[in-house]
Amino acid sequence: MVDLERLLSDLDYRLGEAVRYFWDKRESQIARQKGAGRADAGERGAVTGGAQMDGFLRLLTDLVKALGVEERSIFHHKNVELPGYYRPTKKWDFLVLIDGRLVAVVETKSQVGSFGNNFNNRTEEAVGSAADLWTAYREGAFPGTGRPWLGYLFLLEECPASTRPVRVEEPHFKVFREFVDASYKARYEILCRKLVRERDYDAAAFLLSDRSTRDYGQPATDLAFESFARSLLAHVIGSKGAS
Repeated sequence: MVDLERLLSDLDYRLGEAVRYFWDKRESQIARQKGAGRADAGERGAVTGGAQMDGFLRLLTDLVKALGVEERSIFHHKNVELPGYYRPTKKWDFLVLIDGRLVAVVETKSQVGSFGNNFNNRTEEAVGSAADLWTAYREGAFPGTGRPWLGYLFLLEECPASTRPVRVEEPHFKVFREFVDASYKARYEILCRKLVRERDYDAAAFLLSDRSTRDYGQPATDLAFESFARSLLAHVIGSKGAS
């Protein structure tokens, strides 16, 4: 079993590994699809390829396993469908089920380039997915389950296009002040913070990374990965005690 305190003390290193894996996987998918002559080769090739967030999923798996949770109770890539209320099912990125009880659910997302085209889509996905899960929970979709823990992890490319101020259109009414001249970096930080404030998610983590250096940053202390991880672990510990 992995030592939890040792793992937590190495979080910066493990996060760096996950970020580097993200960029390496993305580049390899683009190169592979270009070499195969795929129609979606290029930046879109990386989007449709998937698996870039696997480094984060491995880290979450190790954290939960360090609590004594068996690997067979942790799901990613396969068997990650959960019932919805507005749709039959949704595939989540990371699930923990203990003795048939849904304990934790995590959504991981990223954004590289095309910020203007995708910010609204990411926002609608995050809010809609949470609403779908909580309504399904209210309607008894997960029998024998207490309130599960729901987390949102987001990685944004740090570059001039994501950090410069963005103008908003206000043809009829004023937008909320925090969005005026806010960059996409600021908008995503606001999104993650409000997702937690409105209790759509129990915790959110927001990371930035430059694709050329592979370095990463965490611009908001309340959205730091360590706080996210400790919130998840506390819930899993409580759920194990209740079993």
